[in-house]
Amino acid sequence: MDTRELVLRMAKILDEKGALDIQILEVGHMTSITDYFLIASGRNAISVRSLAEDLEDKLAAEGVTPRRREGLRESRWIVLDYTSVIVHIFHPEERAYYSIERLWQDGSNQVPFVPAEA
Repeated sequence: MDTRELVLRMAKILDEKGALDIQILEVGHMTSITDYFLIASGRNAISVRSLAEDLEDKLAAEGVTPRRREGLRESRWIVLDYTSVIVHIFHPEERAYYSIERLWQDGSNQVPFVPAEA
């Protein structure tokens, strides 16, 4: 599975679990740390943790594991580093405060993703 397929697979897993406002940004031309940011929100801290755990479990079953993860204890902003894709799962308040989409969106790097209910 190539990187674009991986990030779309991740977005689908999060969407099926009920993640809100899923966005995919291609950032490889802006930074050397990763190719994509996948950004999503949960409804509350429990939901944020559940989304991260479900994503990790489903990808691990496919042989894909994160290199690093941060924020599971507090579950306000969880980061899962899959090298070519960095997943950010936010509590709504943290997402509004940090607004990382605003920092990384350049007007042409959003990858289309259509949620299942759309």
